[in-house]
Amino acid sequence: MKRFVFPASGPARPGTPSAAAGDAGRAAWGSLAGATLLAASVLLAGCSALQSEPESPETPAGPAVAAPESPLTVPPLSALPDTAARPLAGRFQRVNYADLPRWRDDDLAHFWPLFLRNCKGLMRPTSGSLAVPARAAPRAWQPVCAAAIDPARMPAANDPESVRRFLQTYLQPWRLLGADGKPAGNTVTGYYEPLVRGSRTQGGLHRWPLYAPPADLLTVDLGAIYPELAGKRVRGKLDGKRVVPYDTRAAMEANPARRPPALVYVDDPVDNFFLQVQGSGRVLLTDGPDAGKVIRLAYADHNGQPYMSIGRWLVEKGQMTADQASMQNIRAWAQRNPGRVQEMLNANPAVVFFREEPVTDPELGPRGAYGLPLAPRRSVAVDASFVPLGTPVFLDTTMPASEQPFDRLVFAQDTGTAIRGAARTDLYWGYGDEAGQLAGRMKQRGQMWVLWPKQAGEPSAR
Repeated sequence: MKRFVFPASGPARPGTPSAAAGDAGRAAWGSLAGATLLAASVLLAGCSALQSEPESPETPAGPAVAAPESPLTVPPLSALPDTAARPLAGRFQRVNYADLPRWRDDDLAHFWPLFLRNCKGLMRPTSGSLAVPARAAPRAWQPVCAAAIDPARMPAANDPESVRRFLQTYLQPWRLLGADGKPAGNTVTGYYEPLVRGSRTQGGLHRWPLYAPPADLLTVDLGAIYPELAGKRVRGKLDGKRVVPYDTRAAMEANPARRPPALVYVDDPVDNFFLQVQGSGRVLLTDGPDAGKVIRLAYADHNGQPYMSIGRWLVEKGQMTADQASMQNIRAWAQRNPGRVQEMLNANPAVVFFREEPVTDPELGPRGAYGLPLAPRRSVAVDASFVPLGTPVFLDTTMPASEQPFDRLVFAQDTGTAIRGAARTDLYWGYGDEAGQLAGRMKQRGQMWVLWPKQAGEPSAR
């Protein structure tokens, strides 16, 4: 899910289905009822990391992940051919469970189904491609996942202490160290899945498109041509026999014939912008035969252009000061200046493209870079060069804007362009109003320990 990530210290509020459905006649540019401020750091962010290549799920390079509802099957080791190990940027220190802060305080009552789902990802053969994020070594995890479905060894799923005993029996905790060999501590931020209102047809309030990938978008894997650029990709299009950069947002809007197919049209340009920032979101359809239906728009691709902040543009144009650059004030500016809204949006040349997915389980989020649905408060985005995807991680941090401890076992199942460095973490809070507020305020310090199969030695990646 994660595509464009910003450190934030103030909440952003999505709409709610009930409020949205009952407000079909609101005026153009009206803000969502009770909207809260988004931190200026979000809207002014100009981090160079945002210009790098976003990761995508590995499914194009390997077998698709089994459906979440299907039972876990564990292939024999002989069916999991190994690929070359990928070096990790950090180091690991073997510790005891007693060294994990408040390890026994984490309520694992609903943890076991998530562990089994994560095993489905672990049991996929790796592709060996360096163009996708590093994954936990499947062969290292095969004995543990096999034990998880063995009636003689599996825990009682509804017994938290039974689950904890299973984990302590089969998994060894390792403290994550930085490249300097010291315990790694870093920033922990949050993200969520917003809700916007939209229509499949353009008209009235519904003016702001969210696009599917254009047919002429090219992705060039530079590593396939130059091995020293393994993992680097660029996007563009053909101009005769040349590959040139793909169209900017302004170029698409200036030439209707060049616009990609639109999946939906949103009724608020700032909602449109923020959904692209999050990389995925849900859309409440407000008219037509699907009126009242909620669909998911999941990240599919992007145009390869660098991200530029619309908040920074407004400040540079003298429209507001840096400390005024909140979501609320940007909405208000759009209301006062409807003729300049497209100019504001065009200041950001980057465009995210989406694919439509049904919302089969409202409790689960979109698929992360690991190819599995994200679980609220149990899935995190990490730097996969330090912690390979699929790894269970014990996260020690605090609640948003608080000193209250927040220590729990999570899964490394996503990545993000600004999630870089040892112990840098982005916690998925879920969907809806409360999740948006928590994610917006989350900018804490944290540290992590990875849990790795005891028989497999030190954590490794493929």
